[in-house]
Amino acid sequence: MRNFFKNIFKAAKAKFSGVKAAVSRKIKRTRAAINAAAYNFAVRIRMRMVQTRLVLAETRGENFVDSGIKILIAVVIGALLLGGLYALFGDTIMPTVTQKVRDMFDFKG
Repeated sequence: MRNFFKNIFKAAKAKFSGVKAAVSRKIKRTRAAINAAAYNFAVRIRMRMVQTRLVLAETRGENFVDSGIKILIAVVIGALLLGGLYALFGDTIMPTVTQKVRDMFDFKG
């Protein structure tokens, strides 16, 4: 009877040692994945810090004045076009259209 329990204990121990090894491998893989993710995150943070330092250390001011001048030119040209269209419609086109509409409704033929 004692050998029976001894054999059952050995079988259970062998089975659990296999499970234990699998769980141990899973834990090691998970730990390696977490370490790699943490390392990649730290590298990305360092890269951002370096980029930020480089951007803040630059003394060039290009594109700020150029963009402002482009916006100013676009606004002035747009205002001139709108003013011209308003004057054209107000003085030339609308009186003609108004007269033609009156002539259509006053038709006595």
